[in-house]
Amino acid sequence: MIPDPTAASSSSQHNKSTHDEANSSGPVNQSEDESGNENRHKSVRRRKRAHNGSENVKRKSAKAGRSSVRRAGGSHGKQRHVEAVTLFEVVTMGRSAMQAVIDDWLEAYATNRDSSLLDLISFFIQCSGCKGVVTAEMCQSKEDSEVMSKMVEELDEVAGLQYKKFLAFPWILTVTWPMDTDSVEYPLIQPGPYGRWFHSEFCDFVSVLVAQCQHSVIFDSYLMNTLISLLTELSNSYVRAFRHTCTLAAVKLLSSLAGAALSLSVSIENSQKLYEVQKTKTMRQKSTLQLERIQKKITELQEKRAEIESMMDIIFKGVFLKRYRDVLPEIRSICMEELGLWMKLYSSAFLNDSYLKYMGWMMHDKIPDVRLKCVLGLQGLYGDPVLLPKLDLFTSRFKERMISMTLDKDNEVAVQSMKLLVLISKTCDDVLSPEDYKQLLQFVYSSQRPLAATAGELLFSRLLDTVAPASDTQDEISEEEAHKQQTFARLKALLQFYQESELHKHVVYLVDSLWDCGGALLKDWPALTSVLLEDPSSHSPGLTLEEQAVLVEILVASVRQASEGPALAGRSGAKKVMSAREKKILIDDCTKLTEHLLILLPKLLSKFSSSCDIVASLMKIPQYFLPECSEAENTQAVSGLIAEMGAVLELHSSPAVLEAAARTYLSLCGEETAGCSVARAARDSLVHRWVDQLTALLGDSLEGDSLSADEEKTGEILATLKKLRAFHNCHDLVRWNLFELLSPLLSVESSQGGALPEVLLEVLQCLCYSMLWSLNTSSETLTSREKAVAQRLQLRLFCERGHHCLSHSDLSVRQQAFLAVCDVLTAHSYQLHVWDPTSFGPLLYTPSPKLQRALLTFVCMHVFVGPDCDSQCSVSENSEVERLEDLHKRRNLLAAFCKLIVHGVLEMSMAAEVFMYYMKYYNDFGDIIKETMYRTRQIDKIESARTLVLCLQQLFVRLKREQESGGRAHPGVQTFTSIKELARRFALTFGDLIKFRECVVMIHRNGIEFVFQEFSQTPETPTPLYLSYLTILSEFSSKLLKPDKKTVFSYLQKHTAEHIIDLREECWQPLIYYRASLLTVAEGEDAVSYVSSDRKLYLPNRSPFPKQKLEGSKSPCPFSPADSKVSKVHRSGFSPSHQEKKTDTGPFSVPVEPLAKRLNIDASVLSTANEEDDDDTVEVEL
Repeated sequence: MIPDPTAASSSSQHNKSTHDEANSSGPVNQSEDESGNENRHKSVRRRKRAHNGSENVKRKSAKAGRSSVRRAGGSHGKQRHVEAVTLFEVVTMGRSAMQAVIDDWLEAYATNRDSSLLDLISFFIQCSGCKGVVTAEMCQSKEDSEVMSKMVEELDEVAGLQYKKFLAFPWILTVTWPMDTDSVEYPLIQPGPYGRWFHSEFCDFVSVLVAQCQHSVIFDSYLMNTLISLLTELSNSYVRAFRHTCTLAAVKLLSSLAGAALSLSVSIENSQKLYEVQKTKTMRQKSTLQLERIQKKITELQEKRAEIESMMDIIFKGVFLKRYRDVLPEIRSICMEELGLWMKLYSSAFLNDSYLKYMGWMMHDKIPDVRLKCVLGLQGLYGDPVLLPKLDLFTSRFKERMISMTLDKDNEVAVQSMKLLVLISKTCDDVLSPEDYKQLLQFVYSSQRPLAATAGELLFSRLLDTVAPASDTQDEISEEEAHKQQTFARLKALLQFYQESELHKHVVYLVDSLWDCGGALLKDWPALTSVLLEDPSSHSPGLTLEEQAVLVEILVASVRQASEGPALAGRSGAKKVMSAREKKILIDDCTKLTEHLLILLPKLLSKFSSSCDIVASLMKIPQYFLPECSEAENTQAVSGLIAEMGAVLELHSSPAVLEAAARTYLSLCGEETAGCSVARAARDSLVHRWVDQLTALLGDSLEGDSLSADEEKTGEILATLKKLRAFHNCHDLVRWNLFELLSPLLSVESSQGGALPEVLLEVLQCLCYSMLWSLNTSSETLTSREKAVAQRLQLRLFCERGHHCLSHSDLSVRQQAFLAVCDVLTAHSYQLHVWDPTSFGPLLYTPSPKLQRALLTFVCMHVFVGPDCDSQCSVSENSEVERLEDLHKRRNLLAAFCKLIVHGVLEMSMAAEVFMYYMKYYNDFGDIIKETMYRTRQIDKIESARTLVLCLQQLFVRLKREQESGGRAHPGVQTFTSIKELARRFALTFGDLIKFRECVVMIHRNGIEFVFQEFSQTPETPTPLYLSYLTILSEFSSKLLKPDKKTVFSYLQKHTAEHIIDLREECWQPLIYYRASLLTVAEGEDAVSYVSSDRKLYLPNRSPFPKQKLEGSKSPCPFSPADSKVSKVHRSGFSPSHQEKKTDTGPFSVPVEPLAKRLNIDASVLSTANEEDDDDTVEVEL
């Protein structure tokens, strides 16, 4: 609250302008009990609260008896007393109470304007969340230089206060508040619904205030001058709360003034019309007095409008021009939003290039919300045809920017920018060039559905909605024929656009983009099928075969869209939950397409039976039929469709046709389908015929261990195998016993006339599907132990034959055999876990050790290969596509092998060979290997940790052997640095130190035993052979708990106590470093991370210091024992630990002072060592 002006003015006469004295000028502390800032803590019911403080304007008189609260709250006339509320509190009471309270405030303003004005000033300061003290002094002259020199905003760091003294004539206001106010959440930025609600109510208050006084006190040259001065000063404050709140109030005030000026303009226009009507009257009817009165009214209205326009200009220059580039994005958004409103609401003053330039400039803002407000404001301008002539220069200047914003990284900005361009294309024909349209229309293939749908609207309005049927006799044709011609013209334009876009695999995305605006065209299935079935004639050339293929894809995509909705793989932004109305529309569309296409689809299949691609697309349509449809119960129609599908399968054996047919038969054979019995009989007849045909072919060609067949017979065998493989993938064909029929083909030796690789691929897949179906239905088919034993023998035979194929000369056969064996073993393991023990199920089977080693060898040789080993990395246009396809295959192979480990088919220790490539192939396989680590850790965390240890030790041993042999580097050998980095990444996977406490301790114990086991010290071997492994092991030290560090250190001491260790010798540096990592006492322990007895392990041209210096760690320098005891080191250079470490004073601690002396590094020695050492390592003086 602000004190009464009389008290403030009297106190100001004997107080100086210093801050301490200014605070004594009648201050009132706006604490949380009185300031109203605690409004954020009020209940949602917005109940009124009694005001205990002294309000400047008391509502206790009879006039106040019918106060705002009484009228807003609907109080009865019997109420004698009403609680007094502040203006800030009335914001919480809704718009109706707001109007009533402002009416009472205006009445009080007429009685005592100084006191009422101070209430209004207090309101805006309270809305800023200020909890400080406000004092007011009277100012005699606005031009007083001494007064203006005291307008300051400064800090008192000693007192912890901030001061702002400013002029809101005739008041000099001083606001004092704590220094941490800028970090407090003021009402406008409150999270949740309260912040949004307060924003709305605060804006309503300003608009209601102007609306209630626009015909009275707004022109008294006192209220608005003070208010504008107050808001201008506070909007320039460096305090965010003042700047944000008062900027919002100022621009909303300008918006309300623009509305008042607009109403005055309307009154002026009406008065001028009345004046013109009076002037046209005859001399007898004309009244000179009335004309003068009308002219006087026009003059008064024009003066008022000019005064309001002057106020708006002051606010614009004093607030907007300073705040539209504010550092706070919320303020910039407010300014841009209101600027768009001003230009649309009061275009005569604001809609010109002087104001439009700010909108264009801020479209380059780095904050998406600011750019969004600019685009939304422009949509309002371009949507009004009256305003378009004033936008020509702006359009030509910023057209490129508006087009480029469709590529905005923020999806909402991109969508609204596209909507703006759609609006421009509809209202301004010559603005966008053909090149612009070509660029914009490609967005129908965007991955964001809202953006694609908006681009689809542009495509429909630009190309499809404007075409007319090409007929010279339009008056003579019927309405149906005219509709048919118009549909044909639209489809022709759509096909032309699709073919010109050269994106021939995105028909489904194009249909999805056009669905919202062109759904009537795409769902006109009678028109689509009639165009496809129509034969070309002399007067109507029809469609080419390529256009017919595209139109069939459009037909299939529209059927899918009508059946499943807009959900598409690779496209986001669609609604995930459909409303009841949308579901009803979906069912109605499915019913229509089922009734129509069930009859006409056989005709389409018959016409295009020779085209493989078209038939493959058409055979997908029955998958979207509605089983509950009455037409679907027509067995005659179903039989006709199945007969045509069978005829197509006799002609084609391509994978696309076979897969579509298998899935369609699966859909038609479902239990819910009325004609399922007809479909099942037809499917069984097809499969039986293919099996008999294959049996006859193999009986003539397969003789013992050799396969003798000519090219024609081999082609027939391959075609039949493809059909059986495609159907076996979707249907259970176990009763035809394909396993016994096909398994002999895998044992045929290639040297004795073996099967072709293409035949072996199909056989392997058929046998794999047969085993998977057998395992899947084992709970139903295995009714005795004999059948379970037979199934296990079948599984063993398949694994042996698959093992045999792993050494085949053809790469694709080897890969397919590997995937088949892995899939079958994984399925068998899964069935062992889920089968009911009370009934018969699959018996336990463990793959042989030879097969396990063969699978592991296959992974190492075919998955983890470098780019130089990739045979497909030839330089060609498709090299990148081929590389990605090859990577996809390798990822599938690795995933299949990892599933064997996760499901317990293979020993967990075999994952060590996979884990060692975690860093080397992180970009290609990092996610698969990391998931495998996570899954194995869930199964057995101790065994998983042992696998990590085994991985590191194997890599280290290979490196040592490679260095001892002195030969050329082997591709499978990694450097010491990479092994150390791999250990660091392994350590990072142990997040929960309590959960993995045993694992980390086991890793350290195992590592210590690995280094010192079977080590006998002799003059020739003073140190263990694998001593450098301790440097790698130290990467796990940060994951040890403090008690465990002491235990591990004790364990290390036990292994080193039997040997003579001179820590001054360089060969023992790995041990020094490892001990330091356990004790964590040395500041410079990272300095020796790369220094060890095995100096050939390190890469050349590598210094141990630069990384440490770049990351801000302390360089190894002399330090005192006292400093070492209390210092804390943030190790981010060579250690994974990000915890602060301090000296351990446990019973096994190393004395600090000797260690500090040992780590004392001389800078001169370092510099000379770098110059003289051949292998670029650093000599450390100890």
